[in-house]
Amino acid sequence: MGKPERAANADMYLDAPSAGLADSPALQRAHGVARLSFRRKADETRLEQLYQEGCAKIRLPTGTAGAPREAILINTAGGLTGGDQLTTEIIVGPRAGAVVTTQACERIYKSSGDVATVSNSLRVGTGAHLAWLPQETILFNGGRLQRKLDVDLAPDADFLGLEAIVLGREMMGESVNSGMLHDRWRVRRDGVLVFADDLRFAGDIAVTLGRRSVLNGRRAMATLLAVGDDSERLLDPVRALIGEEEGGASAFDGRLIIRLVAPSSYLLRGRLEPIITLLLRGRALPKVWRL
Repeated sequence: MGKPERAANADMYLDAPSAGLADSPALQRAHGVARLSFRRKADETRLEQLYQEGCAKIRLPTGTAGAPREAILINTAGGLTGGDQLTTEIIVGPRAGAVVTTQACERIYKSSGDVATVSNSLRVGTGAHLAWLPQETILFNGGRLQRKLDVDLAPDADFLGLEAIVLGREMMGESVNSGMLHDRWRVRRDGVLVFADDLRFAGDIAVTLGRRSVLNGRRAMATLLAVGDDSERLLDPVRALIGEEEGGASAFDGRLIIRLVAPSSYLLRGRLEPIITLLLRGRALPKVWRL
């Protein structure tokens, strides 16, 4: 065969497949798996299993005797972009208690087209309680994230869950005009679905989120869910903390649901902290939230 012809207006061959994407090195992607389980022994919550793989790491600070065990999830990749995958599995055994958070805000960077996926699976046993309190997720312009939270609770288990989203960093002058977010919650108690929530926006998200019926120009939002026999009695105190600020709360059948929006991550954090402290029944926030 003769040499391939050259394009008239480009310094590349017309039969580009021989030097095209098929020969390009695969882009590196972050993959992480974290598994953690706790059990009750001698009136204390103790670690039963710890498994970490890839970019997912776990740290267990020393806590006060008799207090819920604290775990900190760390993504050593420093953030997520298209094609990255993180999987977390938490089991809290009967009568045990745990608080799980993250070392810092998770960052979702601009994607070339693929979606970053995060899968969180939580199981809470009889008489146990779990507080799932990751710090905020920051979505950058062009970021694409698909995240799911699956929670299975025993009939008498207590659960407090939080997910907060910030659209860019206001102090850096960042704005988010395009991207994708699909945040999916499924919470079951004794095998029965008690809470289902799907948040999804894509494409020209600046227009969508700017609508009065959505965020009305706000850049930070959060959802809090408390499931437990006494969750409903906290409705009035929570509403008092929300006050006249943007947001709301409702409670029914052992569930308390809180929605908050704010102009900035700083203002959102300032509103979240007293509400979470109340829902923790006076226990202190994880230390990483106060650094």
